[in-house]
Amino acid sequence: MIVKRLIVVLLALCVLAALFVWAALTWSYSTGERAGWVQKLSKKGWVCKTWEGELALVSLPGTVQEKFFFTIRDDAVAEQVTRAMGKRVSLHYEEKVGLPTTCFGETRHYVSKVTLADEIPLAAGVVVPSASASAAVPSRAPAAVPPPAASR
Repeated sequence: MIVKRLIVVLLALCVLAALFVWAALTWSYSTGERAGWVQKLSKKGWVCKTWEGELALVSLPGTVQEKFFFTIRDDAVAEQVTRAMGKRVSLHYEEKVGLPTTCFGETRHYVSKVTLADEIPLAAGVVVPSASASAAVPSRAPAAVPPPAASR
């Protein structure tokens, strides 16, 4: 009789733990977008393999670069991020709180979507002229001096 009760209690605890993990995986504490350049993406884990990466966020010249660490659980999204490496991207993420182990990922930020973002200027006031704009601007180079006339 005691063994049956112990089994029922253990089974109830397992069901409650499974419900808690399910709720933590489906409910998001926050969602958002981060834009920058993906610096690193690797598949990690002893048993549970997840994609772990870091996004270099835009910073001012001369300041320390800020990094956004993220996890990807979907291989298709990881493939999209891999193809977009070296380009500026926007990552849509969901923040999950309360996951019991790192088996679900090393970070709280789970990327679910990636889009290519528009490039931004390198620094304030730095403008790269386009071909049509440079044709309209007069040249500031000194005028060419004609060669001296040949003497007879």
